[in-house]
Amino acid sequence: MSANDTGQDTGQSPRHLARVIGITVAAAVGGLLFGFDTAVINGAVDSIQADFDLSASVLGFTVAITLLGCAAGAWFAGGLADRWGRKKVMVAAAILFAVNSAGSAYAFSEWDLMAWRLVGGLAIGIASVIVPGYIAEIAPSKWRGGLASVQQLAITIGIFAALLSDASLANAAGGAGGELWWGLSAWRWMLLVGVVPAVVYGVLALIIPESPQFLIRAGRDEEAARILSRVSGVGDTTGKIRQIRESFEREDRASYRDLRGPAFGLQPILWIGMAIAALQQLVGINAIFYYSTTLWKSVGFSEGDSFTTSVITSIINVAMTFVAIFFVDRVGRRRLLLIGSVGMAVGLLAATLAFLQADGSGEDITLPGAWGPIALVGANLFVIFFAATWGPVMWVTLGEMFPNRIRSIALGVATMVNWVFNFIVTLTFPWVSENLGLWTMYAAFTVFAILSFVFVRTRLPEFAGKDLEDNAELTSA
Repeated sequence: MSANDTGQDTGQSPRHLARVIGITVAAAVGGLLFGFDTAVINGAVDSIQADFDLSASVLGFTVAITLLGCAAGAWFAGGLADRWGRKKVMVAAAILFAVNSAGSAYAFSEWDLMAWRLVGGLAIGIASVIVPGYIAEIAPSKWRGGLASVQQLAITIGIFAALLSDASLANAAGGAGGELWWGLSAWRWMLLVGVVPAVVYGVLALIIPESPQFLIRAGRDEEAARILSRVSGVGDTTGKIRQIRESFEREDRASYRDLRGPAFGLQPILWIGMAIAALQQLVGINAIFYYSTTLWKSVGFSEGDSFTTSVITSIINVAMTFVAIFFVDRVGRRRLLLIGSVGMAVGLLAATLAFLQADGSGEDITLPGAWGPIALVGANLFVIFFAATWGPVMWVTLGEMFPNRIRSIALGVATMVNWVFNFIVTLTFPWVSENLGLWTMYAAFTVFAILSFVFVRTRLPEFAGKDLEDNAELTSA
């Protein structure tokens, strides 16, 4: 059944577009917190290591433990969203975000800090599942790609806000370890400010409408019809509700047993989703954002210049996400991902060659001659292509690729895989960089960028312009 058969495109107007954009932005504050909480540790890493006297391996685990929480949160988020509804799960995530920020700021030991960062990870994991799924369900098909990309824009803004906040607080205190208000060090304030957006997110989550798919599954068809009409601009709400209900296949709630299939025990589309989720992390984006300040200090930048360079990188990340928002529905998901893979590989290769020329070892290294600028250009070229393609488009694709009946739990599993590989990269980056050299990590990232091109070219269908209900036919083919 096509979009026109159900009135999906009839009745849509600038008023509907404005309304759905407003709701998307409100939901995407979860993405902003996602970005903020994952990147805010960047400016605090060195001071945390000094204050708690941590080895490189313990420091790496302290940073990476959040990602274990993210994986756990992502695993449970889909089931909770189907049981409680999307809105209640968003509110729960907001509470966890606020508790994590306050607890981390007042941590008295590395173990205490690890516990709070684990709580924050649960919140991030939940948000990473619930936001793209909710936006995909609330947005009309012809605007879905651009609207779903707003989540990645929010993530990049969150990263930028975290790095800018880190730099501002460090400058005000004369360094991340300097003391500011209430006797707290600047690095503790870096973590504490996350309470503010967490409270905003909780309030907005209470205001936005529930997902029509959840309401229909719960038998609340009248509420679903109002939302489909007012927000999505659906003319024939009765037909659309019937189409959505048919896509569930049967009325009972989906379970993880429904993910089983003929491809090594799982549905083939789930393997595809897990693969693109893993590849998005294996190209190394979060190693750059989690450790960028420390990275640039290690190759000769001052602390102030390193903070500035990290902020500039995050600005590039935000700006290029607008490219994805503009092109994702015009060019298509597959083509953008392929372009991104090529660009990322070129940037990563340049950084690999630059770090291969490094003198010294561990944190005491320098890049001779023009190799410093080449490393900086290569890293930022990588960020440009990632931010315009794989950053947002992976989340767009995950939000729309799974059939309605299993979307929440399949999205949760794929997102969990994303966080697991984020954890692996984050945990190994400090050790490999110190013992084998930065060039080794960047060479590995280059290889995975090439593999991402091959995988998309051979395995990923195109989902642009199709109803979520129609995607079930694509993914089962």
